[in-house]
Amino acid sequence: MLIALALLAAQDSGAAPVRFGVRMQPDTVTVGLPFQVVVRVRAPRGARIVFPDGPDTTSAAASEVQALDPRVVLTRPDTTAVEMTATYRLAAWDVGRQSLHLPNVIVQEPATQAGGPAVQRTIPLSDLGIVVRAVAPRDSAQRTPRPARDFMGAGPPWWLRWLWLALLLVLAAAWWLWSRRRRRAVAVVIDPLAVAEEAFERLNRLGLLEAGERGRYVALVTDVVRDYLARRIAGASTALTTAELMAALAADARVPEQRLHAVLSESDLVKFARHAVTADGAREIATTARGVVRDVDGAARAAELASAPADGERAA
Repeated sequence: MLIALALLAAQDSGAAPVRFGVRMQPDTVTVGLPFQVVVRVRAPRGARIVFPDGPDTTSAAASEVQALDPRVVLTRPDTTAVEMTATYRLAAWDVGRQSLHLPNVIVQEPATQAGGPAVQRTIPLSDLGIVVRAVAPRDSAQRTPRPARDFMGAGPPWWLRWLWLALLLVLAAAWWLWSRRRRRAVAVVIDPLAVAEEAFERLNRLGLLEAGERGRYVALVTDVVRDYLARRIAGASTALTTAELMAALAADARVPEQRLHAVLSESDLVKFARHAVTADGAREIATTARGVVRDVDGAARAAELASAPADGERAA
């Protein structure tokens, strides 16, 4: 929108006129919305045009309009005159009509060759202003608010609140006791023989011998035997070497020492010495290992049954 377009009269009859114009876009904004002010000045050739840096911020009222960016000054090429344009990007922070507080533009003309004196003119920008409206209208909701409630409205009696609190505490305690009983650990007796038999069957279903993985099959068979012995006999840890395990079980009459040593030794040759084993040899090792597990378990159960009456007699 073109705000001003004027002709600055010469201070003397011999000086050339200065033309200037001001354009503001938009002319009405909301609080904080950027807008532009463009000041255009055309002066005689050789003149010097000095634009203000921005709004004057020395006063408290001037803070209502502030510059968002530095001014941008452009010069239009012309051989007959000097024409420059200054662009200001501003924002207003209060409603109503706000003055831009822009200082004057100074136009300085040098002395003429005919002996005329130097001329300095001022273009006033103090009358420039912007209309700032509120972000929302006064009654945007078109509703009438309800009347305010009493500061202390009527409510339930105090003892009823305490009753509800006590009921909640009782329910919380009952839920805690019920969940505690539900989470109580139940002792489960695991049969080592059943675990070993299931492991042997699962190993056979893998089809390792058919796939040519005979060494791996023997190693897994040995692992099943070691796991069973660790579950059944105290001190037969799976972390022991073959020699250490045989030494720990040497005095145990329930263990067939020679057959167990044969299974473990053959497995060590396969795992550590890369000893080649045939499919039939691997099946034979697995059969021997399974027999060792069953014999150990049978001997252990017989020993437990033999010691049970003696325990009963001592209790009597």
